[in-house]
Amino acid sequence: EFYKRKSEAIAQQAFPVLKDVLNTRGSQVEQIVVPFTDGVHGIQVAVQLKKAVESKGQEVFKAFEKNVTLYLIDDAWKEHLREMDELKQSVQNAVYEQKDPLLVYKFEAFELFRQMLATVNKELVSFLFRGGIPVQQQPDEIREAKPQPRTDFKNVKTSKAELVHEGAGGVPVDDTRELQRSTPVRVEQKIGRNDPCPCGSGKKYKNCHGVGMA
Repeated sequence: EFYKRKSEAIAQQAFPVLKDVLNTRGSQVEQIVVPFTDGVHGIQVAVQLKKAVESKGQEVFKAFEKNVTLYLIDDAWKEHLREMDELKQSVQNAVYEQKDPLLVYKFEAFELFRQMLATVNKELVSFLFRGGIPVQQQPDEIREAKPQPRTDFKNVKTSKAELVHEGAGGVPVDDTRELQRSTPVRVEQKIGRNDPCPCGSGKKYKNCHGVGMA
């Protein structure tokens, strides 16, 4: 009931402004941008001017629902990809812990995806219930909508071969520069000459792989 009243209130708030724009600039403008905010985030919602007026403003709220959903998913997906990149590098340590890096990656990636979905659902409900048109918005401030660039995620992927290669200490050719910038420097524990050799032979380090080393 509250949500229905909210949609009607937004339609009533937007309709007079949209009608005025259609009467004064309708021959020049097909789409306009209507600002929405929940007090934290702000988005610009593109609306078909004529269709919005014919629906007495109802089209504005429909466009708001669609745009805020896409906005939050897009924002969360970008953050998810960043976290996945960090995960790809962190699972390399699984090799030194004698764990399967691919298996660790799958479990951790699923958990990150689950968290992303929960975050999107929570923020979407919050924005839809709290979001609205700023009351200070004036009719002459409404502007024509222009096409916005969309994020292309087609080339963002992680293959099994790439993950295993990285887990073994290798660096894919395409990601070399990125890893050089972001991979932290690891300080490995120094092995004593009388310590067991890490190769598992049972010999002391000085009599195995440490032969000839000071």
